[in-house]
Order: sequence, then structure tokens, then C-alpha cells
Amino acid sequence: MPHPEPAITIAGRRISANDPCYIIAEIGVNHDGDLDIAHQMIDAAKECGADAVKFQTFRTEANILADAPKAEYQQRQTGEGSQFDMVRKLELGFDEFTRLKAHCDDIGIEFLTTAFDPEALEFVLSLSPVCLKWPSGEITNLTLLRQAAASGLPVLLSTGMASLADIDRAAEELRGKCDFAVLQCVSDYPAALEDQNLRVMPAFAAAFGTPVGFSDHTLGSAAAIAARALGMAVLEKHFTLDATRPGPDHAASMEPEEFKAMVATLRALEAGLGDGVKRPVKAELSTRDVARKSLVFAGDLPAGHVLEAGDILAKRPGDGMGPEYIDMVMGRTLTGAVSADQRVEMSDLGER
Repeated sequence: MPHPEPAITIAGRRISANDPCYIIAEIGVNHDGDLDIAHQMIDAAKECGADAVKFQTFRTEANILADAPKAEYQQRQTGEGSQFDMVRKLELGFDEFTRLKAHCDDIGIEFLTTAFDPEALEFVLSLSPVCLKWPSGEITNLTLLRQAAASGLPVLLSTGMASLADIDRAAEELRGKCDFAVLQCVSDYPAALEDQNLRVMPAFAAAFGTPVGFSDHTLGSAAAIAARALGMAVLEKHFTLDATRPGPDHAASMEPEEFKAMVATLRALEAGLGDGVKRPVKAELSTRDVARKSLVFAGDLPAGHVLEAGDILAKRPGDGMGPEYIDMVMGRTLTGAVSADQRVEMSDLGER
């Protein structure tokens, strides 16, 4: 039997490598601070087949100092200037997130939003989300992690920029208080395929005894598809309506048509992953009879002949005694005369 995979439950749904992948369309701040665009993106994500959308909930003043520099990728996308000013333009208010949550409930897609400060997390919890998506930058924020753990909600822990020690410390804050999954992540936007280290996911599953996932900042779907075959149970992928927009995350995000195609590919792949038990499938059975071989006599042989090397051949089709029985046949005495290409049957064979 296959080795049982670690599993958690989100909103009554089992999350593991052996179950359909939980796919999150990360809207993040790709609404550019525009509530109408945020609503449009929820509809688009639902149409693409995502299980959930994910936003970012924060109060700029509670998170960023006025002199905080931009990350290199933010400078590439938005130019020089203040991180505080850039982020402030992308901020949505708590009341706006309440409306976005209601929209998700109305159309049947799960609403997630990452909180970056205690007040924001308290508000997020008031919305009764099905789980908490944890940002890579807060993996060492023990106070905030403890607040999350106390909620009892499942936590999807992103690990960008983290060492194994960082992840282990965060896991200790969560273990025994709430379920969690560990997500491989590389915090670059877009992130290079060669930096992804996807083989760390099975290592995470073994080390932490949890489902694993992938917060994917690469371009395209190749990394996500490879990750699914390596046990990815949760996928978070940046989502945008237009990758050419100037915001910090658009260039590392997937547009709707490509996102929809990725979801379709992942769902098709899941059907092919199977249960890990090797057995012939129904579609192979007719081929098996044609492609395998039967034992036949190599030539005309008289009764009483003792079978030896060269007397028996294997030829198609495989509707007779299979060649795996050759050792049982050799050395036996024929009970009667046989002809060339005649299939070997037990009734032809006497004692050794």
C-alpha cells in the first residue's frame, strides 16, 4: 500500500499530496488600490478554476518606516522612491475587505488575506476565513505567529528567505495549536526557475510531518507542474488582469488565460498521479494479450522426448503458457508427439 501522506483539513476539505491541489490565486496588491479591480479579479479567479483568492491586509503605518527602502524588484517595477509611499497607494481599508469577503461568499470562492500586523490579523480573524496564509516576511515574527496559532485556524506557512532553522522555529510556535502546511517559496519577483529547489518539498514533508506546497513566483506554469509531481498539496500563484501594469507584483503574475490553462493541466496531471500501487490498468489488458508471448515448440518432437534448450521458443500472442514458466517446462518428458509452433500445454508435459 502507498505510504500515507500528511494531511490537514481546510473547510472540510482534505489537503494532502494524494488529494486535489488547493489552488490559490494571489491577487495580493495587484488591484493597485482600486476596489472595483479587486472585485473584477475575484470573478476572473473563479472563472479560472481557483479554489481561493488571497489578498494582503495591512496598515501601512503599522508595518513600514518612512525611510524604508524598496526591494530591488520593486525598484525595477516602480522606480526609485519610498516603500512607504508605494505601499500606502496599494492599501485597502478593513471595510473594503469586508465587501470583498462577501463577494467571495456570493460566488463560491474562498477568501484569504494575509495580515501583516496584530490589528490587521485581528480583523482578518473576524471575517472567519477558512485558513490563514502566512507571508514569508513574517516567518520570524513570533508575536504575530502566536496570535495566529491561538486562533486554531490552519496556517499555510510560506518560507521565502528562510533557513531551515527559521522554519523549525515557526513550526514549533504552531505545532499542537493549529494545523499547518509548509510552502516552498523563493522571494524574488519574478523568481528564476533554477532557484526553486523543488526537491525540498518532500524533505519538508518528512521533517515536519505536514502537507507541503509551493508559493510560486516564477513565470509560466512549468515549476508548478513539476511541484505537483513532487507532492505539492497547496499552490499559491500571483494573479493579475494585466501583467504589463506598473505595480510591484504584476510582472511576476499570471494573467487569466494562462492561469486557467495551468489549472486545467494540474487537474489533468492529478488524474495521472494515481495511488502508487503498480497494477495493469483496464486499457492495457487487450494490449497485454497481443504484446506478450506464449511458449511454443521449436519443431516437431516425438513422444518421450526430454525437453532441452532449443526445444522451446516464445512467440506472440500471449494467450497460452507464458515464458515466465520456462523453468517448469524444461527437462520434462513429452506425453505425446508435438508439432512446430504448437503452444505448450501442461497436458503435453510428463514427469522429469
